[in-house]
Amino acid sequence: MLHDAPRHQPHSRHPCFDAAAGRFYGRIHLPVAPRCNIRCGYCNRSCDCVNESRPGVTSVVLEPEEAASRLEKALREMPFVSVAGIAGPGDPFCEPERTLRTLELIRRKHPDLELCLSSNGLNVRDFIPDLSGLEVHFMTVTMNAVSPDIGAQIYTDVRIGPDVLQGRDAAAALLERQMETIAGLKAKHLAVKVNTVLIPGVNDRHVCAVAQCAAKLGADLMNLIGIIPLPGTALQDVIPPSASHLARLRRTAAVFLPQMHHCRRCRADAAGLLADDRSCRQLPSTRCSTASA
Repeated sequence: MLHDAPRHQPHSRHPCFDAAAGRFYGRIHLPVAPRCNIRCGYCNRSCDCVNESRPGVTSVVLEPEEAASRLEKALREMPFVSVAGIAGPGDPFCEPERTLRTLELIRRKHPDLELCLSSNGLNVRDFIPDLSGLEVHFMTVTMNAVSPDIGAQIYTDVRIGPDVLQGRDAAAALLERQMETIAGLKAKHLAVKVNTVLIPGVNDRHVCAVAQCAAKLGADLMNLIGIIPLPGTALQDVIPPSASHLARLRRTAAVFLPQMHHCRRCRADAAGLLADDRSCRQLPSTRCSTASA
């Protein structure tokens, strides 16, 4: 049977988890996470790209206190914003202290604001109790493969503490952490969305396996998004999936998990309604520095 609606709370104020909420509620992404602990073959994090709208792009990286100030300004100008999230430009748990400090500042002043995070899942596990204590209710985990052999074609390297893993070992370690993360988040009753980047010729025949695995772990929603080939990345020559290809795979994956159909591929500094992003109007024109693992 096809799933048409998320299995978590039906009247969510989160516009990404509930398409109907997007008509009335907005979100703000606070770019406080400059670094990442993995290298993906499709990722190129950038700054000062005001004409580019995709994950990993921001006009500035903020300190936690700056992010809290930006949130106050945004809420004054956009009172319909119901969710504050951290989605980059790197991974929120590469430097978890920055993320947790930001969440603490927000929660102290806004007990009713929804909090959301987007991560690769590598370093989330040990911080799940902190997230639960801060009443974070929404989490997105990017999970592109449940086979280390396929994952090895997507991830260049994975950093766990002082160790840098590559190839199949890297993909296997990442997958293990992702599965632990999703299960742990669900044990604390967070709503979990799985993002999967569709890469033709790499994981397009693997999407249902990802959906099935995520569903068994308790995930609530799947967001299947086509790769954006970026110059200078390992997968720059991949031809992105057509709309019909993407639609067909969403239909097949929907057997296991409800599918998100309204993703806007938001920037790491997005703000406002999904259909009316104000990120470039809200952030100062300041240079930033992003560093990888």
